Amino acid sequence: MRIATFNVNGVNGRLALLLDWLAAAQPDVVCLQELKAPQDKFPADAIGKAGYGSIWQGQSRWNGVAILARGCEPVETRRALPGDPADDQARYIEAAVNGVLIGCLYAPNGNPVPGPKFDYKLAWLERLIAHSAGLLEVDCPVVLAGDYNVIPTDKDVYKPERWLDDALFQPEPRSQYVRLLEQGWTDSIRHLHPDETIYTFWDYWRNAFARNAGIRIDHLLLNAQAAQRLRSAGVDKEVRGRPGASDHAPTWIELS
Repeated sequence: MRIATFNVNGVNGRLALLLDWLAAAQPDVVCLQELKAPQDKFPADAIGKAGYGSIWQGQSRWNGVAILARGCEPVETRRALPGDPADDQARYIEAAVNGVLIGCLYAPNGNPVPGPKFDYKLAWLERLIAHSAGLLEVDCPVVLAGDYNVIPTDKDVYKPERWLDDALFQPEPRSQYVRLLEQGWTDSIRHLHPDETIYTFWDYWRNAFARNAGIRIDHLLLNAQAAQRLRSAGVDKEVRGRPGASDHAPTWIELS
């Protein structure tokens, strides 16, 4: 089973690119983030014609998450991250697909630092930590995939000194990411590629992609049952280089 996460940065504006990638890569499950589409504007018909069932939580102009499943319908288990009933931002959705529980997340960016957006980021990640602890008790493979908006270590960023003031690289969210791993989650990319330079995001500015001046913020975390089945992991970097592409590239794992 190939499971991918892809911050598509506007699902309708980049629908043709998404469909081309689905046809070429044929992932079994895809977690999409940053749909930037209200609930009734998600392109479910076009994605269905490509062979994928889908569930989604849309939001006008910003945010939005979806789970796609090849040849079947995802069985929805949760539509929002618990812990704050007043939070109406579309940042989490969860479903079972062929015996694997998939959590798709789009964590807050948090800039500028300090400020209310950074406070919201930290509070949201605390809710994720609380929810993920319960997911570890589920008796099946579990994958938490998405745009975490956290650069875990210095080797996950080109020129770390340029990110010292950015919310993605602050000590607090990096510490929260470590706490997730300490619960028992495996960072799939780093588990298989501990020393490689791997990025999943390249800014549109300063010719970042051509210079490979990127960061790694799209992660697939695995519980013990999923980690035991992990066979490969990678980034479809070439997708980022296509005309009109998202600033993220699809990131994927394969489970036996």
